[in-house]
Amino acid sequence: MSRLLRLKPLWALLLYLFVDVLCVGVGMGVPFFCILLGFPVGWVIARRVSDGTRPAREVLRHVLQQAALTSGVTFLGMLPIWGPPVTMLFDPRTDFTRLGVPLILYEPRASFIGWLILMIFISPFLQFLMTLFGAHVALLLHGFDGSNGFARIRKDESK
Repeated sequence: MSRLLRLKPLWALLLYLFVDVLCVGVGMGVPFFCILLGFPVGWVIARRVSDGTRPAREVLRHVLQQAALTSGVTFLGMLPIWGPPVTMLFDPRTDFTRLGVPLILYEPRASFIGWLILMIFISPFLQFLMTLFGAHVALLLHGFDGSNGFARIRKDESK
């Protein structure tokens, strides 16, 4: 874990890109595993940006920025996967019942539109929320104290 925390930002981003693409592949284009990846990524982000010298406001701002970056990577990954099927909405010959997406609404076309919105927009947002959740849990469990304006993380791992 300490080696992961000491990675340079560029190497950390490249490692995240690799793992995110792997999660998209394991989910066969559905970013379910990317959403779950958000929790440990948030944990690592919180541990990387928090030390005794930064103000608590700055730590929380960096956590928010990093979470937005990770969900942005997933959003950009979903665009080439789920963006081209948007053109099917304008083709009157498309049979939406045979596309393989869940028909969760009464109308197949509406279900397809809902599925595209879920894959392209809502899933990266859920990953953003999961990353923030993981970061906040890490900050709480590792003794984050911003009461005096500075972020302090206990260095002892005994608790």
